[in-house]
Amino acid sequence: MGLNVIMDIVHSHAVKNERDGLSCFDGTEYQYFHGGGRGQHTAWDSRCFDYGKTGVLHFLLSNCRYWLDEFHFDGFRFDGVTSMLYLHHGLGTDFGNYNQYFDGSVDEDAWTYLALANRVIHSVRPDAITIAEDVSGMPGCAVPFEEGGIGFNYRMAMGIPDYWFKLAKDIRDEDWQMGYLYYKLTDKRMEEKVVSYVESHDQALVGGKSFIFELIDAHMYTGMDRESGDLRVQRGVALHKMARLATFASCGGAYLNFMGNEFGHPEWIDFPREGNGWSYEHARRMWTLRDNGYLYYKCLGDFDETMVNTIRKAKVLDTHTPVRLLDNNPDHILAFMRGRLVFVFNFNSSRSFTDYGVMVPPGRYKLLFNTDEKRFGGTDLIAPGQEYFTEPYVKNANQIDQIKLYLPARTAVVLERWR
Repeated sequence: MGLNVIMDIVHSHAVKNERDGLSCFDGTEYQYFHGGGRGQHTAWDSRCFDYGKTGVLHFLLSNCRYWLDEFHFDGFRFDGVTSMLYLHHGLGTDFGNYNQYFDGSVDEDAWTYLALANRVIHSVRPDAITIAEDVSGMPGCAVPFEEGGIGFNYRMAMGIPDYWFKLAKDIRDEDWQMGYLYYKLTDKRMEEKVVSYVESHDQALVGGKSFIFELIDAHMYTGMDRESGDLRVQRGVALHKMARLATFASCGGAYLNFMGNEFGHPEWIDFPREGNGWSYEHARRMWTLRDNGYLYYKCLGDFDETMVNTIRKAKVLDTHTPVRLLDNNPDHILAFMRGRLVFVFNFNSSRSFTDYGVMVPPGRYKLLFNTDEKRFGGTDLIAPGQEYFTEPYVKNANQIDQIKLYLPARTAVVLERWR
């Protein structure tokens, strides 16, 4: 089926509960963990492993091997890597400059363990995938061990969802900065691969808000009918599509979606627990919404399917990096190219543009799809299947080529270059 099953593995800390876990397993607090304050993770109310002990290394490495051998998992997402790598667990640190990686705060035993874990995993299963949940951007995290790195295949690009949610919650649409948005989407080192995403389980679980809910809020329950005319819903649907397209098209090696969020699932996930009376009411996804033609959910799902299939078919993610073509803050236009695909976004909340010039390599360009199509819940202002031919013009004594596009407000277009 072409599917890989990747397990979330937690070697960053362990439960303090002595009845169910390893804490005080032999009557001491330091058999598997650090003694004293270093063995306590105050933010998580849990115990911190002592990765310098041979017994701990054997235990954790055998755990990696166990899931591969007995259950044939295809890889792991290592939880809480930032907490492991630093003696301060990354708490209260913004990691704004390289000095913070080399100031003596790195737990070298933890670094060594993670490198050993990757060696074991990739020795047992050379095709296994390992992903680090690291918000710090530790240099070498997603670099092969042979090149001096820890050996993860990917690092989670956790700054991307943080920035999308900051835009949705704290910054007016009119104040979005296109250049900084592009920087956040592509902020990684050339030698490493990252998993880019708008949102994950962190936002979909109880207590959090999904991106669509952050944009629409309670209007989700009254305005998702395509005939409702709800302006807040229309804004949310448009930005939901544009954010996912910008993130996927610019991704640094891999793209993540949490189940159901691609079509804007309206509710959170909450597993049975004492706090909700052991209820199963929210322990599910309502997949029927995806196929209801009267609601915007189907539009979002159809858009996501088209987006994924188009970009995968073009095979540009593994062989090309994004190239910025334009970022215009006053107009709120962002454009970049990846391989033979061109992505142009008009994030302007109120202004559409006619014959908007975008500098591109010379050739013929065909419109593949746009976010404003009626089937995607838009207003169908752009005629499908159009072709655009570059026009030369002189700028600063240099001749360059551009195409001229009609860009409705809050709309993105995807074009393919034909030589």
